[in-house]
Amino acid sequence: MSQAELIAQIERRATRAGVTAQAIAPSLAQSLEILARWNRRINRAAYALEPPADDAIDRLIVEPLVAARHVLPQDRRAIDVGSGGGSPGLPLSLASPGLRLLLVESKARKAAFLREAVRHLALQTVDVENRRLEELVGTLDIAAADLATLRAVRAEDSLWVALKSLLRPGGRVFWFTTGATPPPAAGWETERVVDLIPEAGSQLAILRATR
Repeated sequence: MSQAELIAQIERRATRAGVTAQAIAPSLAQSLEILARWNRRINRAAYALEPPADDAIDRLIVEPLVAARHVLPQDRRAIDVGSGGGSPGLPLSLASPGLRLLLVESKARKAAFLREAVRHLALQTVDVENRRLEELVGTLDIAAADLATLRAVRAEDSLWVALKSLLRPGGRVFWFTTGATPPPAAGWETERVVDLIPEAGSQLAILRATR
């Protein structure tokens, strides 16, 4: 598949979901190409990437683009937890250029992939931390975030405690889910649940700390 064909496929899938990707489609296509190269070595993605299947584009690209519509104008800093293959973090950053985004990934090889993707995409407002989220709590170089994103991360109590410490008062969590929306952790409330790709059963649970 040529890059032009991949760009057209991304634009088509985005339009189908009610979002526009024309301006950033070339960068989104490049992110998939980088992921495909790395996937040959470290089997990073669970979807067909050569060429990308429609469900891969929906999951890795379109869902974050739909979620980006719920980023608020006042949101300035975000943390993506367990960034792995770069989704939702990289597409969300491309769709929300006003965000300063921190990609948090505990595994070294995955963090190396993320750094290469950030470099190739020239994302000046994206940083990568090769640490567990809990290790960031109390560090002076991490400013309070307005938003955190979660996908395919084990939602243990320690995670929610860390998120409360790293988010500003009133900060929100975007929890990407598939199927039944999980109940929020104690001390958190569900602000709303948004359908991402309805036929795939994917949803975005937007949570806010209650205390």
